[in-house]
Amino acid sequence: MWTVYALLSAFFAALTSILAKIGLENIDSSLATAIRTSVILVFAWLFVFAFGKQEGIADLSYKNAVFLILSGLAAAASWLLYFKALQLGQAAKVMAIDKFSLALGIILAALILNESLTAKTIIAVALITIGTLILVV
Repeated sequence: MWTVYALLSAFFAALTSILAKIGLENIDSSLATAIRTSVILVFAWLFVFAFGKQEGIADLSYKNAVFLILSGLAAAASWLLYFKALQLGQAAKVMAIDKFSLALGIILAALILNESLTAKTIIAVALITIGTLILVV
């Protein structure tokens, strides 16, 4: 089932970029990011309350809170920079570089989370890197 969610996520991520590129016309990218993020905030809390998950807030540990806040800060930086790049560059090239985060994420997962790097994974990261360079250059 996770693959269905992942594929839907990929579709909506691609759609997000196309819609954002259109919506960024004649507007500051930071303002556009704030508007988009506000929509996400409302939508996410609606889901929490619709499915009765708000009680889980009491179960948050200090570690949960710190790392979720850090993740939120990283996401904010990513989206502010992404929207600026999208405003200035071609959507296809910006998306290609953005998706290079997959290769970077695999490397960080190995370094920080001690996830194993197999030969297959190393080859895949190399191919993603080469593919990104081919798309962008």
